[in-house]
Amino acid sequence: MRVPSARAMRDSLTFRAPRRVPLLQVAKSAIAIVAAWLLAGWLVQGPPPIFAAIAALLVVQPSINQSFTRAVERSVGVIVGVLIAALLGLVFGSQPWVALLSAGVALLVAWAARISPGATNQIAISALLVLALGTATPNYALDRVLETLIGAAIGIVVNAVLVPPVLVPPARTKVDVLGRELAAALERLADALETPQTPASLEGLLLEARLLRPVRDAAADAIRDGADSLALNPRSGRHRTDLAEMDALVDRFSPVVTQTIGMTRAVYDGYEQTIADEPAVRAIAEQLHRAAHDVRLAFALDAGPERAVDEEPALTRPLQIRTPSTAHWVLVGSLLMDLHRVHQTLRDEHE
Repeated sequence: MRVPSARAMRDSLTFRAPRRVPLLQVAKSAIAIVAAWLLAGWLVQGPPPIFAAIAALLVVQPSINQSFTRAVERSVGVIVGVLIAALLGLVFGSQPWVALLSAGVALLVAWAARISPGATNQIAISALLVLALGTATPNYALDRVLETLIGAAIGIVVNAVLVPPVLVPPARTKVDVLGRELAAALERLADALETPQTPASLEGLLLEARLLRPVRDAAADAIRDGADSLALNPRSGRHRTDLAEMDALVDRFSPVVTQTIGMTRAVYDGYEQTIADEPAVRAIAEQLHRAAHDVRLAFALDAGPERAVDEEPALTRPLQIRTPSTAHWVLVGSLLMDLHRVHQTLRDEHE
């Protein structure tokens, strides 16, 4: 049996997040709690409006769409939990063991109804709090439901009015990183075909190429977060077109990432020191340089001071080469197949 290392145990026990929540998010949560407490306390007479404050705290999320989802989840959980507590309280009274019974019944009901985990926990918590902090009367239960609805509404309003988050700029940053890294990987591969390589340099070349996958995935995740931040967001209008273009760009060049990794692996597996002397390989290397240039154009990145910004895309014509030597024809054929697919993607981009 493998024993976890001390470092792994420390990492699993840590309570600190890798990065802080934005201070604006903390401020909005605090404002929502105070507003929900004051408004619910004024509208609903009785005990302190704990349910309203908790609902407001939980509803303020990184996006308005998530806030709305959490508000519905919270409200459904409280309503079901309060109803369960009220019914059990009326039947069995307010004995301490009834509160525990209500939590168990709430979990069982949520399981039977296939309710989401968040709402399931809320049902059990609400049932437990109603019987532990109050009385199982219809009026008390109704007041707690009203408190929750007020707190959830306050959370949505605060998140929507006070600088609703737009996560499109971070997505643009990740997409730009993808474009730069993809172009750099093509350049590195071209250089490897033009100059002699050592086993260590080939290992590094393949490792850097494989890192394109997490870069692509990070860009796709950032675009999904950006789309989520625009849902129900009053500031979304001027950002949707930009986000749609980024999504199309990542979708179009995802196969190029796979093809670049495949070409790099082919070079790693079939590399020989004499490969740089092969005319067909030198021609392929030139095409890879041109492909890197066109990737930068497609991602609207700086193509370099030596190239004009309005230069025509380099890969506008298919590559024509002489028959390679028998020692290298397998590698050349593999590179040509992937290069043809890259060429097709870049040509479609500019047609």
